[in-house]
Amino acid sequence: MNAGFRVVEVQDYAAALPALRAVRQAVFVQEQQVPAELEHDLAGDPLCRHVLALDADDRPIGTGRLTPERRIGRLAVLAPWRGRGVGEALLEALIARAKALGWRRVSLHAQTPTVGFYARHGFLPHGPRFLEAGIEHQDMQRQLDAPNPVEDAEGALAALIGAAAGARRELSIYSRELDPGLLDRPEALAALRRLATSGGRSRILLQDPQTPQRSLAPLLSLAQRLPSGFEFRAIEEPVDLDYPSAFVVNDRDGWYFRPLGHRYDGEARIDGGARARQLRAQFLPVWERARPCSEFRALGI
Repeated sequence: MNAGFRVVEVQDYAAALPALRAVRQAVFVQEQQVPAELEHDLAGDPLCRHVLALDADDRPIGTGRLTPERRIGRLAVLAPWRGRGVGEALLEALIARAKALGWRRVSLHAQTPTVGFYARHGFLPHGPRFLEAGIEHQDMQRQLDAPNPVEDAEGALAALIGAAAGARRELSIYSRELDPGLLDRPEALAALRRLATSGGRSRILLQDPQTPQRSLAPLLSLAQRLPSGFEFRAIEEPVDLDYPSAFVVNDRDGWYFRPLGHRYDGEARIDGGARARQLRAQFLPVWERARPCSEFRALGI
């Protein structure tokens, strides 16, 4: 039992079909106006592996499935149960099953308002957005046994969100000049705000603190409002200034590394403990050598 609900894997599809249909009918057909003939998927559904979330009285409140194409789909939670961890529990159960099956990668079609939700669980967007059943979607993928390639700005944003969401108390950011186009995006600021308001903090190393100050970088305004959640230091040692890369690493197992700090392409993983430990060990001595950003004192940071 978890917060009044539990997640079970369906063993008998025919017996569970009324419960699966009850949730999906309410969410997809009635709420989102998806045509019933598209939702029911009479041919594909029996070939999938399904999970169900049940409330304390064993009434269905959420569902999801794994398809033979190694795709997560039909993830749905009844409206009164949203925001209570049901979707996360369903997704984690599906990922655990995919790993148990030996799958190396899993993908999904995310409705665009849910892209951030899946990014927090290590999925990165691939390709352009598209319409499916009249609703805008984004293809997202996650490698289950290897780092995920980051190819563009949208992938970079998802990788940052994943690392920030996985932090217990601390996120370390090694940046050149606060990464315009990444750390100034509303979704990135929201992820860092969530960490700060939950009692965590972001430690940010900058090679060039003057440029974001002159450009009134939005992250500085956020740090001004939440000074206990952010700490900035400026790199001065020549060997550190010559470092070409940039990265984000949390205090658990999540990271996003870019070989060239002025580009977005790189690799990311939310469960890569060995690489996370390596990056934290790389960050710490540079942090200790760097000076506090006196430029930001007038901002109250």
